[in-house]
Amino acid sequence: MQYQIFVQSQSQQGFVASVVGMANLTTEGKTEEEAISNAKSALEAQLARGKFVSVEINSEITASRPLRQIKYSGIFANDSSFDDFMEKLTLIRQEANLEIDG
Repeated sequence: MQYQIFVQSQSQQGFVASVVGMANLTTEGKTEEEAISNAKSALEAQLARGKFVSVEINSEITASRPLRQIKYSGIFANDSSFDDFMEKLTLIRQEANLEIDG
């Protein structure tokens, strides 16, 4: 199973790594590699203590409530820079996957 880790430089203080989609799973390290390694270890420990469970939601309940996010639908439809952004994001994700897959 693959997880994305967001790594951020904290200038001279080192690096912070957060596992995307996992609340409260943030680690630090002196180097980027150490921060990523610490995040991986913390994720493995958290997954060992719990499990993912799928639940089904009554579709009548979800269909009757409009999504708050829908108001943002299409706001970038005529923004040419959005396509550039998505291409760059795709490259970043591909590079990250290559690093993870080794």
